[in-house]
Amino acid sequence: MDLDSTPSSVLAPAPSSLRAHHRFWPRRLPHAITPPATSLWDNLETSARRYPDKAALVFFGRALSYAELLQKAERLAACLQSLGVNSGDRVVLNMQNCPQWVIAHFAILRANAVVVSVNPMNRTEELKHYIADPDARVAITTADLAAELAGASNALAPSLRLAHMLVSHFTDAFDADVAGEDAPPAAWANWLLTRHPAPVLVDGQVHDWAGALANELPLGPLTVGPADLAVLPYTSGTTGLPKGCMHTHASIMHNAVASGLWGHGSAENVVLAVVPMFHITGMVSMMHTSIRNGATLVLMPRWDRELAGRLMSARRVTHWTNIPTMVIDLMASPNFARFDLSSLVYIGGGGAAMPQAVAQRLFEQFGLRYIEGYGLTETAAPSHSNPPDAPKQQCLGIPFMGTDARVINPDTLLEVPVGEQGEIVMHGPEVFQGYWKRPEATAVAFITLEGKRFFRSGDLGHVDADGYFFLTDRLKRMINASGFKVWPAEVEALMFRHPGIQEACIIATRDSYRGESVKAVVVLRATHRGLVSEADIVSWCREHMAVYKVPRVVQFVDALPKSGSGKVMWRALQEAEGA
Repeated sequence: MDLDSTPSSVLAPAPSSLRAHHRFWPRRLPHAITPPATSLWDNLETSARRYPDKAALVFFGRALSYAELLQKAERLAACLQSLGVNSGDRVVLNMQNCPQWVIAHFAILRANAVVVSVNPMNRTEELKHYIADPDARVAITTADLAAELAGASNALAPSLRLAHMLVSHFTDAFDADVAGEDAPPAAWANWLLTRHPAPVLVDGQVHDWAGALANELPLGPLTVGPADLAVLPYTSGTTGLPKGCMHTHASIMHNAVASGLWGHGSAENVVLAVVPMFHITGMVSMMHTSIRNGATLVLMPRWDRELAGRLMSARRVTHWTNIPTMVIDLMASPNFARFDLSSLVYIGGGGAAMPQAVAQRLFEQFGLRYIEGYGLTETAAPSHSNPPDAPKQQCLGIPFMGTDARVINPDTLLEVPVGEQGEIVMHGPEVFQGYWKRPEATAVAFITLEGKRFFRSGDLGHVDADGYFFLTDRLKRMINASGFKVWPAEVEALMFRHPGIQEACIIATRDSYRGESVKAVVVLRATHRGLVSEADIVSWCREHMAVYKVPRVVQFVDALPKSGSGKVMWRALQEAEGA
């Protein structure tokens, strides 16, 4: 059986009052929901009351119950309040997936503050912005990242520096001698087990994680509600530095509840949590959804196919949100036949299209339909998702619960006919409030259609006769490397700091595994020609930017093509690369 074999002609025509995709809507679900009118903290508190002894988190063999998770989050919240964190304050959270990330996330919310989730791959130069722009005075991190974060703070003006940094070691959350199926890969031993010395924080104090939780401090009242700011994840763009996306408790709550309903969520779910939780998909569709459901999260700090296979087998994982390259990598393991994936009932993800052959193999071997979805940081993860019972391959899916999505002409702003390419725009309760401190960027990002405020995605696509959306191109200049979004303008700005680079243009190059990779077309200064190699540029980039942004290919040229106004014609280079 082919996954896309269900013809639309076998379905009754939709009533004129409904959009085409409603014919494929899961019959068990309403088109829109009424989420709880509470803060996100209430989800943890409720699950801890309902399932106090149930495992909330499992990390390298050690389980943390819901009651323990709640207690640790409350104690850390009290500590944060004692350090001066007040309602609405922004707190930086810079960690890989681990129990401390979840504890800290909810502790910040319980302190009535705002989570600034930061990609742990960022380096010192990049991290400065995530401290200064949100006016953060407190940060929570792990010891392997603390020196980098402290260096960023120390490089800022005194008025912008961190006042407090809470530092945890991975072994605060698991036993170093863990063995068997739960054991981390041997290659991770040095990373996970090293006890790093405390960093020097100029004008600030560094606090040990264990000490921060071992307190009997009073905890102030919970004062935030649905309309208050909850998280401030950052997204880049075609120009300038990354922008903070203002999400309230309500916008995150909506997609946490909706994702649970859409993916057959219940307290019996066991979720493999390997998608990074700093990213909006991992934070909302995986972590917040699971905590609200009372499910168990089996945490992985980063991807390793052998560990993933062992954990899915031993822990009887039922739900796995991922990016397609993870599935491809797992299936390529020489041990794949030994892994027992029979417990999986839901597998899906986004960030890149799932190859048809891989999706077909999942269906034929395990009876699993890969559920692709689409969303942005601005939409709290999904704005679109494929119906679990009627998915289409290499497709964004249909507008998510409570969401109105259209395809418009980006110039006239009028809706285009079925099948015609245009810009995807969306309106719904999951859409963010706007960009932090960027009223001009916020104004440009929204349009009004039929009296409703729609967010302009910057992605080009079309909708078919069944109401399913497909991505075809981008208005915005962006590279998608295994689901990680790379914004060329940001990489170029960092590369210009290299003393030998006169000009640089970042474009995408095809990659058989990652889909796309980063390529840098570089003009060297006359003083450095013959003295700096392509490998030197790559090595320098690895020291100064997150690894996923680093160019895999560097090409030296004598000059970059430019328009009559002197602007670099990046599209000409991109088209030449794709020819």
